[in-house]
Amino acid sequence: MRKRGITVKLFAVTALFFLAFYAMIMIFQLLFFDRFYQHYKTKEAAEHINQLAEGYENNSWSEAELTKQTLAYIRETKSPLTIVDAEGYQLVQDPFHIMLDIGDGNVVEVSLSLLVTSYGKQIRALDIKKGDTLIVQGEFDAEVPTVIYPSVMTKDASSVGEGLGENEITIVGEVKSISLPKVGIIDRGLGILYDALLEWFPLEEEQLKQLSKGNSLQLDWVESWSGKHNLVLIEPFKKDGEMQFMVSVTSLQEIRDTNEALQLFYVYIGIAGFVLILLLSLFFSRVVSRPLIKLNEMAKKMVHLDFSSTKPIKQKDELGSLSNNMLVMAKNLDVALSDLKQANGKLKQDMEKRVQMEKEQREFFEHASHELKTPLSIVKSFAEGLQDGVSPDKQDHYVEVIIEESAKMEGLITDMLDLAKLENGAIKLRKTSFLLSEMIESLADKLFCIAKEKEVAIEIMPKNEQHILADYEWLERVMQNLLVNAVRHSDPDSVIVIRIELDQENGDSVFTIENKGTQIPEEQLDKIWRRFYRTESSRSRMTGGTGLGLAIVKQILDLHEFQYGVENVPDGVRFYVRFQ
Repeated sequence: MRKRGITVKLFAVTALFFLAFYAMIMIFQLLFFDRFYQHYKTKEAAEHINQLAEGYENNSWSEAELTKQTLAYIRETKSPLTIVDAEGYQLVQDPFHIMLDIGDGNVVEVSLSLLVTSYGKQIRALDIKKGDTLIVQGEFDAEVPTVIYPSVMTKDASSVGEGLGENEITIVGEVKSISLPKVGIIDRGLGILYDALLEWFPLEEEQLKQLSKGNSLQLDWVESWSGKHNLVLIEPFKKDGEMQFMVSVTSLQEIRDTNEALQLFYVYIGIAGFVLILLLSLFFSRVVSRPLIKLNEMAKKMVHLDFSSTKPIKQKDELGSLSNNMLVMAKNLDVALSDLKQANGKLKQDMEKRVQMEKEQREFFEHASHELKTPLSIVKSFAEGLQDGVSPDKQDHYVEVIIEESAKMEGLITDMLDLAKLENGAIKLRKTSFLLSEMIESLADKLFCIAKEKEVAIEIMPKNEQHILADYEWLERVMQNLLVNAVRHSDPDSVIVIRIELDQENGDSVFTIENKGTQIPEEQLDKIWRRFYRTESSRSRMTGGTGLGLAIVKQILDLHEFQYGVENVPDGVRFYVRFQ
C-alpha cells in the first residue's frame, strides 16, 4: 500500500509539473509568440536600415561601396532594399546587375532584380562570367538611359525570360562585371519590393511630413494578389541636400506559418509527454519507491536501537550509499551515546564552573566598589571641608589626604585594568634573557624608604644563578608585588631573605622570598591568590594594599607557565617561583 502511495505521489507531481510547463508553453505560443516575433523582426530590420541610412548619409560611398553595403543588409535581414525619391523612382544602382560593354566605350547597366524574381535559377544556370558575350532584350529606363530592364537574356544558345514585344530594344555586349544574389536569397521577395513601391508611392502628404521630421515609417502591408503579410520600412535621410528614402520589405508571413506548424508540433510533444509520464511512474516504482520503503524499515528498527538485523541495499547509486551510511551510523550510535554521556558530564562541570565564575565576578564588583567607597568617602569629606573653609593651617593636610587617597584609587584601578588584560589573554609576552638578582636589587633600592619605615632589612642571596627567559616588565611587576607584600607583613627589626638558586637535579632556577611575621592559616593558603582576598581585612587595609597584587602575580606566572606557591615556615611565610 505504501509503495503504491509513493508511486502515485511521484506520478502526480511529475504530471502536474509537466502539464503546467506544457500549458505555459502553449499559452505563450498561441497568445504572444506572433507579437513577440513580429516585434523582434521589426526592431531588427529597423535598426539595420537606420544604420545603413546613417552610413550612406554621412559617408561618400561609391556605387560599388553602396552595392556592397546593400548586399550585406540583404544577407543579414533577408529583405530587399532600394533608395528612391518621394515619387518612388530608384536613385541608385540595382545591387543585382550586369555591366555590359556595348562598344565605343559605352557601358550599360542591366538591372536584374525583376528578372531574378521569376528566373533566378535559370539565370544562375547560364553561368554568366566576366568576358562573356550577352544578348539582352528589354526597355531602357526613362530617367537613366544607361540602365536597361531586361525581359530576355541570351548567352550562346541559351535564353532566359519572356519577350514583351512592344518598345523593346536588343543590345549585344561583353560582360564587364556581374552581381547576382546568393542562392539563399534568390527567391526572397525581390519582386515584392517593386510591388511595394507601386503600392505606397508616391507618398501621401501626411507620410511626407513625418519623414521630413526624421521619423521612419513602419507600414503594415498585405499583398492583394497573394494575401501575404509584409512590413514596409521607409527610412528618410538627406543626400546632397535632397530628401531621399531607403525602402525595405520584410515578410512576416513566415512567422504565422511557422507558428501554425509549431502548434501542431506541440500537440505531438504533449502526447509523447503523457506516454513518458507512464514510463516514469514505473521507473519511480521500481527504482525509487522500493528502496525508500526498505530504508524506512531500517529506520524504524534503529528507532528502537535494534541494529542487529539491518542489511544494506545493493545499489550503486545515492540510495545504496544512503543505506551504507545508515549502517555506519548504526554502528557508531553506541559510541555516540557513550560520548554523549561524557559530554553531558563535562557540560555539567562547565555549567558549575560558569556559575562559579559568575559568583566570582559578582564578588569582584562588590569588593571593587567596597575598596573604592572608603577613599572616595575620604576624598569627598576632605573636599567638602576645603569648600567650607577650614582653617589655613589644616588646608595643606586636607590636600595631602585627598592626593593620597586619589593615588590609592588610581593604583586600584590600574591593578584592575591590568588584571582584566591578563585574564582575557590580551597580553603578549616579549621574553628576554636577564639575571633575576639584578632586577631585585634595583627594586630593593626603590623600596628602601618603605623598608626603613618598617625597620625591615632586605637580604639578597644568589647562588649559582643562571639567566632566566621571561618578559622583563611583567616579571618585575611580580617581584615588586612579592617584595612589597613581604615588607608590609614583616615584623619590625626583621630581615627579608631572598634566595636565587640553581636546582642541580633539573636545572631550574628557584626564587624564594621569606619574611618573619604572622603565618597564613593553612586552610587559606590556596585562597590568597584570589582577587580582594584578605586573611584579615581590617589589618590589610591599614597596610595600604589593593587586594589585587597576588591575583596579578598569579596571572603573570600562569602566562609564563612558571611553577609557584606559598608555604608557612616556623616564624613566617615563604613564597617561591620555579623558572624552567
